[in-house]
Amino acid sequence: MTSPHSPRDTGPGAAPAPDDKPLDPEQARFMARVKFLMALSGVATFLGIAVVLGVVGYRVSRSGGSAAIEVTAQLPKGSRIVATGVAGERIVVTVESPAGLEIHAFDAQTLRPAGRLRFATEP
Repeated sequence: MTSPHSPRDTGPGAAPAPDDKPLDPEQARFMARVKFLMALSGVATFLGIAVVLGVVGYRVSRSGGSAAIEVTAQLPKGSRIVATGVAGERIVVTVESPAGLEIHAFDAQTLRPAGRLRFATEP
């Protein structure tokens, strides 16, 4: 014997129970509105998730990756590297050359030269 409220008796294909009354027009409009709002909420949730995944994918694809970069920097003859360091997004190399002390800056992402500062004594 099954109860009138058992899970097997409900669902999209189940026939209504004999004691269920049809909805009056006001209740039918209310149920239609509830279904519409639920569908609207589902679409908004789907669009929100799609936007977040799109932004994450875009940022990952535009991050530049981790491809190896190889660069050879030419130093003047007779010079030597005294110190290296990192400042922000720059690699800083201090070079002692016969002409004096120099600081070379390189972009950390591309390793392109970003600037050079030369120190010389006054004559």
